[in-house]
Amino acid sequence: MIHFSRWKIFLIVAVSVWAVLFAMPNFVNENTRSYLENSLPSWMPHNSINLGLDLQGGSHLLLDVDVDVVVKEQVEGFFDEAKKDLRKASIHVTRKGLRENGFFMILKDPSQGDEAKDIVRKIDDRAFVTVKKDTINVIFESAALKKIEDQTLAQSIEIVRRRVDETGTSEPVIQRQGDRRIVLQLPGLDDPQRVKDLLGKTAKLTFHLVDFDGGLDTVSFPNKDMAGNKTAVKRRPILTGDMLTNAQPAFQDGMPVVSFRLNGVGAKRFCDVTRKNSGKPFAIVLDKKIVSAPRINEPICGGAAIITGNFTVQETSDMSLLLRAGALPAPLAIVEERTVGPSLGRDSVRAGAIAGLLALLFILFYMMVSYGLFGVFAAFALTINMALVFAVLSSLQATLTLPGIGGIILTIGMAVDANVLIFERIREELRSGRSVISAVDLGYKQAMSTIIDANMTTLIAALFLYSFGSGPVRGFAVTLTIGILTSLFSAIMLTRLLVATWIKKRKPQTLII
Repeated sequence: MIHFSRWKIFLIVAVSVWAVLFAMPNFVNENTRSYLENSLPSWMPHNSINLGLDLQGGSHLLLDVDVDVVVKEQVEGFFDEAKKDLRKASIHVTRKGLRENGFFMILKDPSQGDEAKDIVRKIDDRAFVTVKKDTINVIFESAALKKIEDQTLAQSIEIVRRRVDETGTSEPVIQRQGDRRIVLQLPGLDDPQRVKDLLGKTAKLTFHLVDFDGGLDTVSFPNKDMAGNKTAVKRRPILTGDMLTNAQPAFQDGMPVVSFRLNGVGAKRFCDVTRKNSGKPFAIVLDKKIVSAPRINEPICGGAAIITGNFTVQETSDMSLLLRAGALPAPLAIVEERTVGPSLGRDSVRAGAIAGLLALLFILFYMMVSYGLFGVFAAFALTINMALVFAVLSSLQATLTLPGIGGIILTIGMAVDANVLIFERIREELRSGRSVISAVDLGYKQAMSTIIDANMTTLIAALFLYSFGSGPVRGFAVTLTIGILTSLFSAIMLTRLLVATWIKKRKPQTLII
């Protein structure tokens, strides 16, 4: 156990040097870090740990996703498709209607029930379809609703992430909480009003032809440029926002506009519609409000166009951002909001640093008093262990929270636990009359199983905390897990190398420990 091959020595030294180098950026000020980043080669370490909301200050938002809106839209879309497909198959319906999470249709000819059932089933296999006498019942059951819910939450999180990233907010925390909620943490952001405004819009963009005939298949939307008035448009859109490939703020005749580009399908459809409806107006609808209703002067082909209106520069910038990020599948409501001031965050960092430093100093003092020179070896290994924790967190660009600091402080105590077990075992072997080399060798061998068992049980607890916890609990679990792994390295590898090197050099006949 005291013999080390050259490659093991090289590996231990290399890891220790790497730990010190990659931990260093965390202990210099922002100006020095920026200077190092600009002056040193790109491969040199310059990343530091990101501070979380409770350490840096910022805003915390809890968003509720209105999944019921998505379910209703999907039921209505299913309902419309079913009517159309049954009509094509010459299956007539005498009465039909929507109900909660589904709809019903009463057939004119009950003998067509099985045929109608097969047609409806092909539209959406998530729905449960039954036929009883002359009535078709369609309903989304709990499994289908859960699937819709999960898809809606996942899509909402992705769209929220895109919108927040485009505002330039650094290191946001965006994660699901429960069945229908999203936690959004914005470290360093004191005024989240713009982000709230962006998240409050679903950004569902559609293009409709204006309806002057007042037909049955129309819908009315409020007009941005005509306060209190609504404009009737064709219900079926000619284009939808998912056909956009890009959107940017621009200027036309000195006025702010939004320039956008369509994909191949959208460009062709837009070209055909504008060619057939030259001279007529069409409405651009964003979140059920007409933002612009320009006249089609000539066919618009090529896939590029602009949205004009009485916009400010900020409005065109935000509208472009929303269109690029995509539409939210469901409206979001802010159900909780709180702001952590930067001064409170600095106090937390200061308190955590003081607690960690005091814990480290007292443990170092205890180890050196209790175990003499071996305690010094353990103290050195503990220092490298702390550097290794910070280096790993910096490399992962992890976000450190107050519970994470708690995990690091707990790691300080756990890091010397293995050394205590080993040193006490060496003492026992020396008392039984063994030689120095034999006592050290057996001390490490006999203590190894206990060390592995103790750390594995803690690691299992940390993994469960990470799996079932969220937010701060996960932060604690991550730092604890990293601390367990690095402490095993420092105790089993680094301290043992120091002890073995000292014994080989000094060849002591007796050992006081």
